[in-house]
Order: sequence, then structure tokens, then C-alpha cells
Amino acid sequence: MNIQQALHNITKNIELTQDQMECVMRTIMNGEATDAQIGALMMGLRLKGESIDEITAAARVMREFAIKIDVSDLPYLVDIVGTGGDEQNLFNVSTASSFVTAAAGATVAKHGGRGVSSKSGSSDLLEQAGINLDLNMQQTERCIRDIGIGFLFAPNHHKAMKYAAGPRKELGFRSIFNLLGPLTNPAGVRRFVIGVFSKELCRPLAEVLKHLGAEHVMVVHSRDGLDEISLASSTSVAELKNGEVFEWEILPEDVDIESQTLTHLSVDSSTESLNLIKDALGKKKSPVGEKAANMIALNAGAAIYVSGLTSSYKHGVALAHDIIYGGQALEKMSVLSEFTKTVKQYNA
Repeated sequence: MNIQQALHNITKNIELTQDQMECVMRTIMNGEATDAQIGALMMGLRLKGESIDEITAAARVMREFAIKIDVSDLPYLVDIVGTGGDEQNLFNVSTASSFVTAAAGATVAKHGGRGVSSKSGSSDLLEQAGINLDLNMQQTERCIRDIGIGFLFAPNHHKAMKYAAGPRKELGFRSIFNLLGPLTNPAGVRRFVIGVFSKELCRPLAEVLKHLGAEHVMVVHSRDGLDEISLASSTSVAELKNGEVFEWEILPEDVDIESQTLTHLSVDSSTESLNLIKDALGKKKSPVGEKAANMIALNAGAAIYVSGLTSSYKHGVALAHDIIYGGQALEKMSVLSEFTKTVKQYNA
């Protein structure tokens, strides 16, 4: 099926089969679709609602085209990532949580890119922290193996996605590509915490990841609209474990954290985000830093649990708190910054 036929079906609210969606994605990733066609596909799928088959097929093709590294032999390998598109402009919760998760003893292969529908993407934040993203595949793998955390900068691994970059930036709204980023980690990761911009996506994305061979996953969306586990309200979870998907709710009080408003946790830039994260992960915190630390613990706890380090989410949050208040997470950020500069210098 060519992309014109696919668009015709989508305008009639007809879902594409996996084979049809694979054809469409290959057309895009081979540079054979126009910007107008890509933009129309983004809009059409969003209005129709992306099906499990469409998302699965698109993710499979993206994985096929990706430039991969293989660290799947490492223990407790996990990624924690959000789709973006929740329009809340919170600080980079999942990126901050990744440092806590790595400091706790998991191995984090953090996959992400620049902000498209947010004011601070994960890569924007990391660059502000002095972390060099301009690494080749071997250098990135060394970060993960030697430091226990590395950043897989999406444009370096998904070069064929350059054909969709223009339409994504020009349209500026969430689309199927927001969903595909978290599903297409190029490091062989099979354990994920993924925040999504709609509750209706929680179970479908868990089902997609089941089809793609994931082992343990939490897909989350909070009642107050975040693609994170929220400090201010309940959060819906679709958990894939032992080949089954089941749904449950998280309340901060369930893990001994008092619910609080999200006031002062929004940022206007990656600089503001980094300052708040350093406050939260430091040993001496401002009141806002304390609030951010609790938000980070709720999310890092999920990654720690999914990685296999703890047997329950509650124990994961408790371990995350210990790591945050011991200062190990902030130290992990500093170590990664220095390592990325050194590995680039001596492998130039």
C-alpha cells in the first residue's frame, strides 16, 4: 500500500494492517514521502487514534532502520522515558530519575531527543549538564558498560527519522512519533517505564511492547495529565510482567509520600530544569527542591522496580529516596559528564 492509499483509508477511519503500516513507514524512512504526506499522516492518525497494530508495525520498522548497540547482556538494563506531549512543561523528571536509577545499581540506556512539544527535551537538559552527546556507537556503549548509564541521542541512532523532523517541528503537536521514540530504544532494552500523554494509551502501549518482546514494563499516565507518575494525583498504570498486562493505580500515599501540588515544578528552559534537578538531587534542598525530589523518587522507584533490583514498586521508591538523599544520583550525573568528555577526547 502506498502512502496516498493509506491516507485515504485513514480519512475514512479505517485502521491500517501491520503490513500496510510497515509499507507506509518504510516509505517515510527511505525518504520517499513528501513533508505534506508525513504531516497528513501525523494529523490523520492522531484524529483517528493510533491502533495497536499501527503502532507495533511502525515501531518494528523504526527498530529495523536503527543504528544499534548491544548491551542486552548487562544486568538490570532499563529505560525510563516519556512520550512528551502532555503540555505541562515540568522539569525533566525521567532524565533526573535515570541518574537515581543508575546510582541504585541498575543499568540505564536512556533514549531520547530534543524537545519537540516541550520546552526542555532530555538531550537539551543533558547538554546543559555538560554531558557530551556527540559520541559514536562504541563510545556510547562504553558509557553504559563503564558508568552504568549512557544516553542514546535519537538522531544518532535513527538517521532515517530526519525525513520526519521537518513536519514534526512545523506542526509542533504530539503525534505517533512521540509514541515511537520510547518504543524504539536501540540498545536491546526490554524493561521500560514509559509515561504517555493519555490514559487511553497505557494498556495499548503495554500490549505493543508485549508484541515487541519486552519483559517488564510500566506504562503510566496521571489523572492530572502528566506523562509521569504524579506527586499531585493518582496515576494509572498498565504493567506488563510475566507475559500478562494488568492495570492498577498509584497514589503517593501508597508509598509513604504526601501528595502535593505541582506548583513551581514547571520550567521555561533546560537551564531552569537543570537548576531544579541539582537542587532536588543535592544534599541540601530548598522547599521546591524537596518537592521535586519526591516527584523524582516516585518515578525512579518505578524504574528501579522494573529493572529487577527490587521486588515491589514501594521498595523501589524507598531505595530511590535513599539514593537521592545520599547524594549518589548527583554524583552519577557528574561522573557521566566527565566520562563523556574524556572518552571523546581520547577517542577522537
